[in-house]
Amino acid sequence: MKEESLIKVMNFLKSFFKSKKQDIDSFYSMINQSEWKNFIGNDEVKMIKGVIEVSELEVKDIMIPRSNMILLETSDSFDELLRTIIDSGHSRFPVIADNKDKVVGILLAKDLLKFSKDGEDSFEMDSFLRPATFIPESKRLKTLLREFRKSRNHIAIVVDEYGRTAGLLTIEDVLEQIVGDIEDEYDIKDVPLIKEVKKNKFIVDALIRIEDFNEFFDTEFLDEDYDTLGGLLTQTIGRLPKKNEIVDLKSIRCKIIESNTRRIDTVEVARID
Repeated sequence: MKEESLIKVMNFLKSFFKSKKQDIDSFYSMINQSEWKNFIGNDEVKMIKGVIEVSELEVKDIMIPRSNMILLETSDSFDELLRTIIDSGHSRFPVIADNKDKVVGILLAKDLLKFSKDGEDSFEMDSFLRPATFIPESKRLKTLLREFRKSRNHIAIVVDEYGRTAGLLTIEDVLEQIVGDIEDEYDIKDVPLIKEVKKNKFIVDALIRIEDFNEFFDTEFLDEDYDTLGGLLTQTIGRLPKKNEIVDLKSIRCKIIESNTRRIDTVEVARID
C-alpha cells in the first residue's frame, strides 16, 4: 500500500512540474490529494504550506508591535529589572535609555543570575548589554530565518522607514509560521481579552487588537497608527494615561484600571448612551 501511494505521489509530482500551471494554488491542490496526505501525513502537509507561506511573508506581517514589547530601561534598579523579568517569563529583553524609543542593546535574563540581592550594587547593565540587531519591516522572513541561523541570534528589533522602533521578532515567531504555535510554561492560555462585569460594562485587556475591539463593540476606530486599544488611548490624549483616568472615545468611555510607567494593562469600557 505504501509503495502504491509512493507511485501515485511521484506521478502527481511529474504531472505538476510538466504542467504550465506551476502556481501556488495548483501546488496546494496537489498536496491536498488523499494520496499525498496518506504518504507523508497531515502535519507534514501543513509544514510544507508553512514553508511556502514563510517565503512570501515579510517581517511586518508577523512582528510583535511596539505597543506589545516588554522593555527594560538603563535607569531601572536591580529590583525593577528582576520584577519585570519574572513577571514576563521571557529570556531576552530590548533595553532603552532614559525613556527614549531607541533600543541600545539586548539583556539576557541569565546574565542576572550571578548577582544575588546582596551583590546587586555591583551590577552595571552597560557591561552586560549585547548588540541589538535591527531589521526593516520589509525584510522577507525566509531571509531573516537564514540570518538567524547563521548568526545564532534569536531576536531582532524591527524599525520603520524613519528608523523608529516598530516592533520585534524572534526566531520562535518565524518557526511558528512553519510548525504552528510553540507553547511553553509561560504562555497565557484561554485568558479572555474582554470580560463583561455588568450590563454594558466590560474589563478589556489593553493589548486587544483594534480590529477585534471594533468587531465586539461595533466601533470603527482606524488601526493605521496603532495596533491595540492601549495604543489608541495613548495617542488620543498624547501621553500614557494614568490609573483611574477616563478617556472618552465617541460612544465608548474608557477608565484605566491597571497601568504602569510603560504601558496600560486593563481598561474598563462602558458604552455612552
